Amino acid sequence: MTDLAHLKFYATQPHPCSYLEKEHAVTLFLDPYEKVDEHTYERLSELGFRRSGDHLYRPHCPQCKACVPARIPVDAFTPSRQQLRIWRRNRDLLVTSCPPRIDSEIYELYSRYINIRHADGDMYPPSREQFESFLVSNSPFCEFNEFRLDGRLLAVAVTDRLANGLSAVYTFFDPEESRRSLGRYAILWQIDEARRAGLPAVYLGYWIRNCRKMNYKTEYRPLEMLVSQRWILVH
Repeated sequence: MTDLAHLKFYATQPHPCSYLEKEHAVTLFLDPYEKVDEHTYERLSELGFRRSGDHLYRPHCPQCKACVPARIPVDAFTPSRQQLRIWRRNRDLLVTSCPPRIDSEIYELYSRYINIRHADGDMYPPSREQFESFLVSNSPFCEFNEFRLDGRLLAVAVTDRLANGLSAVYTFFDPEESRRSLGRYAILWQIDEARRAGLPAVYLGYWIRNCRKMNYKTEYRPLEMLVSQRWILVH
């Protein structure tokens, strides 16, 4: 078992919060010179850490506890009627898992997604350098799950495959295919993939009550939330 006591962590200076207006955030990072192996990542994910590029982090705001880590216990998950419709609507897609990379096809999809869906966010405007630093990792547990229709790339779910579950790092998709609800389908696919692989959970990152963009996470029930360092089941 990995010993976490020797690890070093560093807190950032307060900076504007990406999710709540007029709030400032502090982020706790694992020492960037620390080699992140799968076992360290697994232990830290249980404590609410996420990965961005080659960095592991979690919110560390002294006056705010709005960011709540959330995960789906796959064996207990039951899809809603709407989720079943989304699943059936996308049965014609072929999903393949590939090592992380950047090429013209993938970057073009990512760029259109950011420009149309997140022009008001801190990832706008997109760039290749940003894409690589955020999503392309040489870590053996990282994979790109590509969703295609007759060879045409519609979505990419960036996923970390760990012994304690799948971590849904980020998903981007064709913004013109809104009828398919590709973002929600990507989560349903990862739940199904985790169940198929015998993994217990899908980690969704942070849920924030007053952030509209985070509301979709509570559509997956039951959900587990990390509260006071304990995972609590929410039905």
